[in-house]
Amino acid sequence: MHLTWLLAWRFRSNKRQNGFISFISASSTFGIGLGCFVLILLLSVMNGFERELKDRLLSVIPHAEFKSVYASGIENWPAEVEALKQHPEVTFVEPYVNATGMLQKGNKMKAVEMTALDPLYAIDGVIPSLVSSEQWQQFQHDENATMLGIGLMQKLDLKVGDKVQILLPQLSEDLSLSAPKTLRLSIIASLDMGGELSNHIGFMHMSLAAQAQNIQHGAQGIRLRFRDAFMARELSRAIGYKLSPEVYMSDWTISDGNLYQDIQLVRAVVYIALSLVIAVACFNIVSTLVMAVNEKQSEIAMLKSMGAKNSLIISVFMLQGTFNGLIGTIVGVVLGVLMATNLPAVARFMEDLFGVQFLSADVYFIDFLPSQLNWNEVYLTAFIAILLSVLATLYPAIKAAKINPAKVLGH
Repeated sequence: MHLTWLLAWRFRSNKRQNGFISFISASSTFGIGLGCFVLILLLSVMNGFERELKDRLLSVIPHAEFKSVYASGIENWPAEVEALKQHPEVTFVEPYVNATGMLQKGNKMKAVEMTALDPLYAIDGVIPSLVSSEQWQQFQHDENATMLGIGLMQKLDLKVGDKVQILLPQLSEDLSLSAPKTLRLSIIASLDMGGELSNHIGFMHMSLAAQAQNIQHGAQGIRLRFRDAFMARELSRAIGYKLSPEVYMSDWTISDGNLYQDIQLVRAVVYIALSLVIAVACFNIVSTLVMAVNEKQSEIAMLKSMGAKNSLIISVFMLQGTFNGLIGTIVGVVLGVLMATNLPAVARFMEDLFGVQFLSADVYFIDFLPSQLNWNEVYLTAFIAILLSVLATLYPAIKAAKINPAKVLGH
């Protein structure tokens, strides 16, 4: 075995080593391992939330919307829809009308944000996949049919087959409010979209909503989906500026981006905080080596008197400290990867064992703890831990190399 490695290992495993030094050494290894474990686990949870956000929430809401600045709607909207379908990044396009009002059943009322769709275009979207084929066919053929979020139906004690009224506000020619328009609708399906969406959203026919709100051209706006939802802000502006009608531009990062922004913020905070935890654990390596150098001054002096160079002494103590960081990193990374890959099953077991639920679908858009391991983050975490461990050994190792053999052995 190479002399440097042999000396480093002998110094580290010396049975006569001070018990307090051994305790500090073990605590540094434990701290580094714990930091790596928690960092990998929490980053995997953040990745899981981001994946579910993209696959669930962003599969229901549009990625971008272009709404006419005029009350009459978008003129010649079928041609605009066909033109947008040719864009290489666009996967789905449909016209729509927003109908925000009050939903009434008996003496109960609830605010609702109805999205009015044209079944001819919506059939290629995700809404038909949320209901049965019979319910979708019923929606296609019944202009008064509506589909409501399951949370909204629960708040009003509604069920499929019930009749409801929706009151839509009306503006007169002088822009003053007049008596609301009342529409009678039949509930043909309930939609479970997760989170707050199910508590206030519903779908109805575009032709009925356009007629009730005096939208002369039939479509108030156009909404679409992209191949990459996280490019929505850039793509919506690039497309919107080229549209011939005057429109207001919006994308999901404005209307529903708070959750995504929270995920990114938590990810950044977690990475910074746990990197500092690893750094603090590495400071224990400094303490361990400083005490080890003070304890082994005579051994270092004898090595130097036998011809050992300063580079050898520095390498020995750097390796001794790096052992702690390497062991902690390996253990933390292995446990973190194992837990991250099995977290959903472990979380479900803990919920069943203690009778609690970590996430509620009424608040979040999912009711389970997601996890997605990103190997690049694992490599980066391990690299940072080992780098900080190596840097922590520099000062004690240089201090060991500066020991004067004549002064130490003379005593």
